[in-house]
Amino acid sequence: MKPTKSLLIFSIGIFFLSSCAIIRPGEVGVKQSFGKLSDQVYSQGAVGYNPFTTMIIKAPTSTVNMEVYLNLPSKEGLNINSGISILSKIEESRVPMLIEQLGNNYETIISSVFRSASADICAQYMAKDMHSGKRGEIESAIASVMNEQLISRGIAIEAVLLKTIQLPPGLYNSIEGRLEAEQEVMRMTFL
Repeated sequence: MKPTKSLLIFSIGIFFLSSCAIIRPGEVGVKQSFGKLSDQVYSQGAVGYNPFTTMIIKAPTSTVNMEVYLNLPSKEGLNINSGISILSKIEESRVPMLIEQLGNNYETIISSVFRSASADICAQYMAKDMHSGKRGEIESAIASVMNEQLISRGIAIEAVLLKTIQLPPGLYNSIEGRLEAEQEVMRMTFL
């Protein structure tokens, strides 16, 4: 009798442990019962649920860094190789709607909106501007356009960071030659 009783207690313990999800800091959870999402959003802590009919879908609410590498067009028609970081965050209250409309793979819409916005904005600037002091202006313009399209879905773009910009070799050499010529003129003026 004792082994049966301890087996029953063990089984009940396993059931209760498997019917609890842990929501970590920086994420939220939404219950999905029989395929239908609940409107209630659970923040960090333990959440109980029936593992036979329900599951907990977790989504990060902390800032997420998404790195993208692509060719950006310039005003002159050149393609500039670039590495860009997109810092985004989703609103807790909008998580059920976001999961319902886009699933857990909402990064695809961020990537698509980014590609469109960056191509539109960068085509307004010269290639040398992307490598100079107008870099911050370009980053802000891209983030602004992205926020216009994504904020209604509950996705906020915190920043767009142009990390690496590789100018075409011919343009890079001409800029370097111009800078050397300016330095030579300043040296000659000094002498």
